[in-house]
Amino acid sequence: MGLLDDVIGAALGSKSGSGQASPIMLALMALLASRAAAGAQQPGSLGGLGGLLDQFRQNGLEDIMKSWIGTGQNQPISPNQLHQALGQDTVNDLAEQTGLPHDDLLAQLSRILPGVVDKLTPNGELPSDPDLLPGPR
Repeated sequence: MGLLDDVIGAALGSKSGSGQASPIMLALMALLASRAAAGAQQPGSLGGLGGLLDQFRQNGLEDIMKSWIGTGQNQPISPNQLHQALGQDTVNDLAEQTGLPHDDLLAQLSRILPGVVDKLTPNGELPSDPDLLPGPR
């Protein structure tokens, strides 16, 4: 299992090897996997943590995500702020991929995403993309 699989599985309290990925796991994988792992044309793919950070930066929410990456306390994010950070197209793509209504998707991601990003950045730095690729290493 790759680091991303392990961290998301731990955050969701499930084993990623169970065969069936939950809708929120699929959304997290789409957001956090590098474009190479997700497929460059896959809707919802922002290009890994770096791409997600860029998206937050462009939408004025960089400080929130930097708190998740840093070693201090994670700032919360509301579903509305997450929607602002991701943009309508990404939210639409993720909702379509997962089958979750927008409100449910954003509510679940706003609760889980800070902890997942925090666990993926234990030293307060973005890992290299190969560490975020799903599957065997």
